[in-house]
Amino acid sequence: MHRIDRIREEIAQDAARLMFEEGVKEYRDAKRKAARRFGRHKAVSLGSHLPFNVEIHAELLRLIERHEGEVLPERVHHLRLLALKYLELFESFRPLLVGSVLKGAVRAASDIDLHLFADDPEEVEPFLNQQAIPYTQETVTAQHGNRFIDYPHIYLEEGETVVECTIYPPGEHHHPSKSSITGKTMEQANAKRLAEMIDKDRPED
Repeated sequence: MHRIDRIREEIAQDAARLMFEEGVKEYRDAKRKAARRFGRHKAVSLGSHLPFNVEIHAELLRLIERHEGEVLPERVHHLRLLALKYLELFESFRPLLVGSVLKGAVRAASDIDLHLFADDPEEVEPFLNQQAIPYTQETVTAQHGNRFIDYPHIYLEEGETVVECTIYPPGEHHHPSKSSITGKTMEQANAKRLAEMIDKDRPED
């Protein structure tokens, strides 16, 4: 009989709580913070007890459903409409929606995550300047095997919602990234597909 790993369960549940209640965005950060409850030194030796991201995600979904299930359909609809607006705005950069808004597991503080594709990442900023759209920018380094690659990130704000745009070279358009949750190919949607999802799942009045 498989023995239940109680420490692993506790870390997964606490990491999910940190993401839900305190707005911790990265599974890695939530996991590390949850592990520190067992003591700074012991946390280093908890490797075999650390949950996978998919386990934390499952706990997070349970929290969302338990506490916000009634407002979830309307929230998903609102955020997808907002995402569609930006997919249409960035049409020339062949944008794709990824992440929680696409999958429908959103919290009040969830971001809209878009992937844009440009020969030169600096093309996006002049475009936003022409549209008089304020933004902030940073470069995030991601590891791919033994390589480290810099990806520009642009952040827009629509009310209380942040729209995070990651800019990729055009060649990566047909090579989706791996999901940090499942490790499988990340689900994506263009404007046409998202519009179809919105029409299909429109909340009743």
